[in-house]
Amino acid sequence: MNADTPQGGHVVVIGGGIAGLAAAHRLITAGRRVTLLEATGRLGGKLHAGDIAGAPVDLGAESMLARRPEAIDLARAVGLGDRLQPPATTAAAVWTRDALRPMPKGHVMGVPADAAALTGLLSPEGLTRIERERDLAPADPLDLGDDVAIGAYVAGRLGREVVDRLVEPLLGGVYAGDAYTISMRAAVPKLFEAARTHGTLTEAVRAVQRGAQGQTGPAFMGIEGGIGTLPGAVADAITAQGGEILTDMPVHALTRSAGGWDVRTGERVIHADAVILATPARSASALLAAESPAAATELAAVEYASMALVTFAFRRADAEAVLPAGSGFLVPPVDGRTIKASTFSSQKWRWTDEGSGDLVVLRTSIGRYGEEEHLERDDADLVSVSLEDLTAATGLAARPVATEVTRWTGGLPQYPVGHPARVARIRDAVAKLPALRVCGAVYDGVGIPACVASARRAADEILATPTLAQGTLSDERE
Repeated sequence: MNADTPQGGHVVVIGGGIAGLAAAHRLITAGRRVTLLEATGRLGGKLHAGDIAGAPVDLGAESMLARRPEAIDLARAVGLGDRLQPPATTAAAVWTRDALRPMPKGHVMGVPADAAALTGLLSPEGLTRIERERDLAPADPLDLGDDVAIGAYVAGRLGREVVDRLVEPLLGGVYAGDAYTISMRAAVPKLFEAARTHGTLTEAVRAVQRGAQGQTGPAFMGIEGGIGTLPGAVADAITAQGGEILTDMPVHALTRSAGGWDVRTGERVIHADAVILATPARSASALLAAESPAAATELAAVEYASMALVTFAFRRADAEAVLPAGSGFLVPPVDGRTIKASTFSSQKWRWTDEGSGDLVVLRTSIGRYGEEEHLERDDADLVSVSLEDLTAATGLAARPVATEVTRWTGGLPQYPVGHPARVARIRDAVAKLPALRVCGAVYDGVGIPACVASARRAADEILATPTLAQGTLSDERE
């Protein structure tokens, strides 16, 4: 240990996704000694920068919500502030009923404030159902209770068309899930609370919108070079402050010991004063099985959705005159297509366009909860079905110069009704263990800011524990 190594207690962070990295960064900035262990050979989890035919592109998450500060603050803290970049265009479409239709405005995750915004997207009957919400509400309205499925609730108030044509591709797309089972309280908490105190759902939407009127600036932000460059920058900041990051280092067991925890890898046992688990639910469940059966049982019940991204590079001369303007389009599952969305990366991100030369880059996404059979297809088949849907949606019939298939197996945790209560039970059980906390996409949202916020919460709670406050130093047992 050199003179620059932090001396304030040793914390082991298990998991090198953005949540684990953010937790480690928070801890080492506070002067704690940190070791981060990642089971695979790559940091970043679903944040993954790459290239196709020499053009830079994100092969995982591509943007972060800018109206929450956590991810933006982290990017600035690790030296990426001057590379933050909003989308070049936010105009998007919905591919439904065999046409690309402009994405309507004036909604909260697809739940509209009035029918007028959805003209052209819904049928006349669907528009009428929204206009007559108060008159046509169920005689025994759906009770929000402690939680409710957003799809079921919106369908009961505004009709199924709103859910099938807008809520499902928007909110269901974010979670790669089924809007009819997604927890309203977990996924759209502000709308859930507003619906408790307003006579109609459209009034609740307007109340949420009024609350957001003071917000300025872009809603989303990217990073020049890709969101996937953020993990590397955070890792560099951690190691520059004396932190240790070990990849290809799966953890096999976690046991309490005198004054802390023993973290067993395939090579050694690392003794820690405190531990943060920043792994997917199944891994966290396995590691907690002996020390907290209650938390392990709850974590084991969390289900995940798998998806694939298919990235294409086309000759600019073949694609530019064909692709419609905008950032891409969403696809409602009710239309029976294979792809669920397409992003026109070269049109959405200036850095992609500037780095792609005579190429145009775009990508499609395939797969959602309950549709894992799509992921059983080989890469060539996923490319083929994506091209078929792209041709049908946009008229783009050219052959790509290059393709890249990225599979995210078990990539997104599902947030069904009751998920917030499950998270509370997990945290209550974990809180009974000394100097151990959990964080990640399982708990407070799947977006990057939510993951960073979850990491900060875990790190701050660890920093407040007596062991870390005393600044004890740990050893390592070979």
